[in-house]
Amino acid sequence: MADKKKKQEVRSIYKILAVIGCVLFVVLMIVSSMGSSWITSFKAVQPGDAVTIDYTIRDRTGNPLVSSDRTVVNSVVSAGSGIFISRPLQILANQSSTTAVVPITVQYYPSTETRILPFALFGGEHDAISSALVGMKVNEQKTITIPFTSSMTQFWSAAQLMNQGTNVSDIHIGDKLSLAVSNSEVLSKNATESSYSTRIGEVTQKSAAGITLDFGYPTIEIKVVSIGGS
Repeated sequence: MADKKKKQEVRSIYKILAVIGCVLFVVLMIVSSMGSSWITSFKAVQPGDAVTIDYTIRDRTGNPLVSSDRTVVNSVVSAGSGIFISRPLQILANQSSTTAVVPITVQYYPSTETRILPFALFGGEHDAISSALVGMKVNEQKTITIPFTSSMTQFWSAAQLMNQGTNVSDIHIGDKLSLAVSNSEVLSKNATESSYSTRIGEVTQKSAAGITLDFGYPTIEIKVVSIGGS
């Protein structure tokens, strides 16, 4: 009787082991079908890694200005507004920019124009993104606060505006103006189209003497799409 009971216990153990074996087999099949992507999902960004990100640059009122995130783009367009769209950005983690301006290829949407523009991301903004990437994982999101935006303003006198064919009386607080930004981070009003990137500034103050433009963007939202690759 004891031997029979013992044999039943052994058979039960074998059944359990068989079930575990089947489960492991299924798991291994799933993992093999995923390739190496399941490994990168646990990998954290290390300094020097090439990281592809979706990003959204917001102006000082919190409105999306530039984005590669299609959800953000669709939300803006469905609300009846426009936005500069771009492809995801690839950036090296924890690496400083070698230039004062990093041009990003963008296109205004919706628009009947198909013109591609270089949009000006300042070197300091690039570096803030690059530094924030360290330790992030695929699909992780983060909002970066740009600390120096309070100093990113410029006064344009009424005479300067007139030289550009614009009367100060035609400009209002809240208007957004396209600025030509050279690689020296100086807003160049006489640069040729091939020598500058575009930056959008908002009129924050106005008087008979001129206007003050704010071209700082306080927050940039990023999401890691992939780690590694060219």
